[in-house]
Amino acid sequence: MRFPDSLKLENLAVSVDDDGIATVALNRPEKRNALDSATVEELVNLFTALPRSGVKVVVLRAEGPHFCAGLDLVEHFNEDREPADFMHLCLRWHEAFNKMEYGGVPVIAALKGAVVGGGLELASAAHIRVADASTYFALPEGQRGLFTGGGATIRVADLVGKARMIDMMLTGRIYKGEEAVAVGLAQYLVEDSEAKAMELARIAAAHPPLTNFAICSAISHMQNMSALDAAYAEAVVAGVVNTQKAARGRLEAFANKTAARVRPE
Repeated sequence: MRFPDSLKLENLAVSVDDDGIATVALNRPEKRNALDSATVEELVNLFTALPRSGVKVVVLRAEGPHFCAGLDLVEHFNEDREPADFMHLCLRWHEAFNKMEYGGVPVIAALKGAVVGGGLELASAAHIRVADASTYFALPEGQRGLFTGGGATIRVADLVGKARMIDMMLTGRIYKGEEAVAVGLAQYLVEDSEAKAMELARIAAAHPPLTNFAICSAISHMQNMSALDAAYAEAVVAGVVNTQKAARGRLEAFANKTAARVRPE
C-alpha cells in the first residue's frame, strides 16, 4: 500500500507496511522539524486522505534528534504577516490537528528531543504519546512575545490543566521524564519511543476498524458535549459498534472461555 503521488509530500515522508500501519515522518531535521506553512498544508492533505486509505494506524515520528520545535519562527519573521493572514494560517493548523484527532485512525506519536510550542500542539492531537529520555515539553510563547495558535488552549490545557499551561507559557517551565508523564503530557516513557510506538500500533491494528474509529473520534466529540448529550451519543455509538459482525467471533471466544483474560502482568 502506498499513498498517491498526487499528495506531493516534500516535508513529510510516508510508508505503509503490510499490516496497514503507516509511518509518517516529519522531515525537516535541519529546522528541528519546525512547522512552516507548506508542512501544515501537507498535514492537512495527508490526514484528509488517511481515513479512506485503508491505513489502520499511524505512527508519527521525526527525522533528526528532535520531534518538532513548533512554528517556523524564521518563516514567520520573514513573512511579516498581517493579523488576518496569521489567523488563517492558524485555522489551517486547526484543520490539520482536528483531522488527526477526529479522523478515526489511531495516531501514536513517537517523541524525542524538543516537543515545543506548536510541536506540543501537534503531539497533543495524537491519541497516544510515547516519550524517550531525551524528550522535553515546553510552551515558550511568552518568551517570544507570542500566543498559542494551534490548539494548545484546547488540547494541552485538557492534558495538563489550565494552571500548568499558564505556568509553562509565563515562566518557560520545561517538563521531561517521569514528571511529564505524571502531568499527562505523555502516556509512556521508554528507552526507544519509536519501537514502543510501533508495538502499540500493532496492538491497535488488530482491532476492528470500526472499533478504532469510535475510540479515536467519538470520545473526543463526546468531551465537547453536555453530559446528557454525551450519554445519548455514547449509547448510539455503542449500539453500532457493539453489534458489528467483526465483534461476533471475539464475543464467542469470550463466551467459550477461550479468549485471553484481562490480567496484570
